[in-house]
Amino acid sequence: MENKKQCFRKGEQYPHLFSPLRIGNIRLKNRIIAAPTSPSMITTEGHFTKEMIAYLEEKALGGASVVTYGEAIVHSATGKSHNKQLQLDSFGVKQGLAECTRAIHNAGAYANIQLSHGGKYGGLASVGGDQDCCNVAYGPSHEITPEGEVFEMPKELILEIVESYGKAAKLCKDCGFDMVQVHAAHGWLFSQFLSPVMNQRTDEFGGSLENRARFMIMALDAVRKAVGPHFPIELRLSGDDMTEVGLDLNACIEVAKMVEDKINLFNISCGNHEDPAMFCRTHPSSFFPRGVNVYLAAEIKKHVKTPVACVGSLNNPVHMEEIIATGQSDFVEIGRALLADPYLPQKAFEGKADDITPCLRCYECFGETSKSETVKCSVNPTMGQQFPEKSKNKVASYKKKVLIAGGGPAGMEAAITAAEKGHDVTLVEKFDKLGGNLYPAGAAYFKKDIIDFCNVLIKRVENAGISVILNTEVTKEYVKEFKPDTLMVAIGSKELVPPIKGIDSPKVIMAIDAELNHDKLGEKVVILGGGLVGSEAAISFKHDGKECSIIEMKNDVSEDVNSFYRGGLMVQVENSATIYRNTMVKEIVPSGVLCTRNGEEFIIEADSIVCALGFRAPYDKVDELCDLVDEYYIIGDCKNVGQIYDAINNAYYSAMMI
Repeated sequence: MENKKQCFRKGEQYPHLFSPLRIGNIRLKNRIIAAPTSPSMITTEGHFTKEMIAYLEEKALGGASVVTYGEAIVHSATGKSHNKQLQLDSFGVKQGLAECTRAIHNAGAYANIQLSHGGKYGGLASVGGDQDCCNVAYGPSHEITPEGEVFEMPKELILEIVESYGKAAKLCKDCGFDMVQVHAAHGWLFSQFLSPVMNQRTDEFGGSLENRARFMIMALDAVRKAVGPHFPIELRLSGDDMTEVGLDLNACIEVAKMVEDKINLFNISCGNHEDPAMFCRTHPSSFFPRGVNVYLAAEIKKHVKTPVACVGSLNNPVHMEEIIATGQSDFVEIGRALLADPYLPQKAFEGKADDITPCLRCYECFGETSKSETVKCSVNPTMGQQFPEKSKNKVASYKKKVLIAGGGPAGMEAAITAAEKGHDVTLVEKFDKLGGNLYPAGAAYFKKDIIDFCNVLIKRVENAGISVILNTEVTKEYVKEFKPDTLMVAIGSKELVPPIKGIDSPKVIMAIDAELNHDKLGEKVVILGGGLVGSEAAISFKHDGKECSIIEMKNDVSEDVNSFYRGGLMVQVENSATIYRNTMVKEIVPSGVLCTRNGEEFIIEADSIVCALGFRAPYDKVDELCDLVDEYYIIGDCKNVGQIYDAINNAYYSAMMI
């Protein structure tokens, strides 16, 4: 009997996730909200750009019920916490706001905007901003910080900022926003006033929890007065600040009970943006389970009648359905997962969850925003490029015979893209399966996201009508016989084997082999090289019970990793290995590794020595193949050794040129 694929009505697989719910005067078509995000694609005047609007529009096209823009500043003179932010009191801001809401509405979603103020970080250099700070840093109380002096916010300024919340809310409503979110978490203004440590005031805004909440409550009242009784107001509140200076869960519950009759929706988050140890919990890293912060929303939901939304690196619609179905939360708010795949809601609704591109939790999105004031994603090549993508011709003018040499991430992405353009694509892989270095990269216990991504790419290759040939190496002879119109070379890179005396010792194992075969390792493992590969390997090996050491010639390990991922990574590395910084390897000896540091020699004992000293592109082989054809593209590590982002981005845009 022929097996038929099970068919579902749209949304039937996740009935709770795709059930509507009304808040205030709007009816949300599903329980998925695009969480507030705010990449820096903003003008220096604090206005939206076309790129920013297109970024938000795609989330609406992807099926989220609400799309939220994050951290719009209500009082620019004191509240800018990042270098470039949307400033709701900036002259000329209205046009961009109106264009944004129209784009979101026309794409099928409601438009939401987060009203924010950085508090003391408006005038201090911070994680979000180190340029164009406000003239004075105002916080709940006077303090001297390493970044500068903070002055107690005068009552007159408090009242002025309260008024600015009302003005900002009315402005947003006038420009077409369907709801507003007031930010009272993550260590910004209201979070600072709620803090029993940062807030040492003796007036009506300090002392008891009720007094410390007064500023926030006055702002919520001003917003309500400005927007009317039925317009939805969302409040982003911590479920636990998780720092010694903040509120614990019980105190956060009390704050929620104080304000629930003033709002229509809680967004329960946690942590503090300015505490590096907490950043990777506020935006959970791969070292935490998916949904690690959901319990906070679930607990607060027990104490309030107002609907509650949860956050916490949610990625899987099965998990989201469970959260809603079991009453832990009324909505799920998704941030990075909608950068990896803006069409996650639509794919889940249509029963295509196996085609959702998983977020790797690598923080390249955050890192790029800080570095270039744009946004990118390791697994989504069009992220941040939505505006130019709108005008591209996605179908080839005529069909070409395309040969792709190499079935790693670059080869697969290029094959999928070229096939979608209408070309006749053959993908040839040297080994017995597609995926290449995604397998060792995803071998560690905390890197399952990479294996999930690999499987998504393989599934797309299968569904794209691509001819796949395994166990075959593309040689000069193969290319000559195949006679492609276009050749894409994606043959990867080779691990570096340095000219160290004794490197041929049976104790030495290359990093890829070690990651894939932990059983080959002895109890004492020394890792040569403290880059990302070596650092993550130490964490993985330690998890298996190995005693690890890292030898690194530079001042520190993982120096080239973006700071947001590195913040969480370094805690794990320090707990997993003894790190020998500024140390050179002189020789592999029978007992381990002979090293030199500061002119002194010493031996680090080892049962196994893992070589993680980098990769090199095989330029000679690349040139040999490219010389055979008129149209060729070099993609992935064989072009320049890089990260997953480099492979996927390079492959997509190269294939788009065919």
